[in-house]
Amino acid sequence: MKLNAKDVTSGVILILFAAVALWLNQDHALGSARRMGPGYMPMLVFWVLMGLGIIVLGTAFFSGPDPLEKWTGIDSASLALGIVAGYGTFLAAPHISSFFETSYGSLGLGMLVGFLVICWSKRWRLIGYICASLCIFCLLLEKGGLMLALTATIFIACLAEPEHRQRPLGVVGVTIFLLALCWWVFIKQLDIRVAVWPQF
Repeated sequence: MKLNAKDVTSGVILILFAAVALWLNQDHALGSARRMGPGYMPMLVFWVLMGLGIIVLGTAFFSGPDPLEKWTGIDSASLALGIVAGYGTFLAAPHISSFFETSYGSLGLGMLVGFLVICWSKRWRLIGYICASLCIFCLLLEKGGLMLALTATIFIACLAEPEHRQRPLGVVGVTIFLLALCWWVFIKQLDIRVAVWPQF
């Protein structure tokens, strides 16, 4: 039996991430299914993530061999440069604006810059743009509102796949659909108290 090294690595990373997140989530009240507390939904997501990690790890025993690929010089350099740029931005962010004086604001900006820098390498481009899109959502949601944050998230995530850049009308159509869907589900139906439009 030959192991799939990529699936083993991915499964272990997912399981470890979920375990750490579940441990950190203990500080939040869970509530119940009818009256969810702030920690209830994250708890469900992290358990699903752990389950996915176990499934991926289990498939590694039957889908091999698939060894990990060696990193090139550009891969290593862009990762190192991304870490340095992200950490430097994190340290400098509080001096840029009062918004970044909060720990999550400076951390979010640092992560955004770091992930965008690692996109220099083709190998890191997919994960870099996807993670950067999540960072921009978190940074824009409070002041920019749901619509601006979601639009920026979709457009940055679309940079990860070159095919999406060749079909801008498709991206615009999906964006409009997701904006309408999120407004209907989260604002109209669930009545989540979040700004819909920019609050600058």
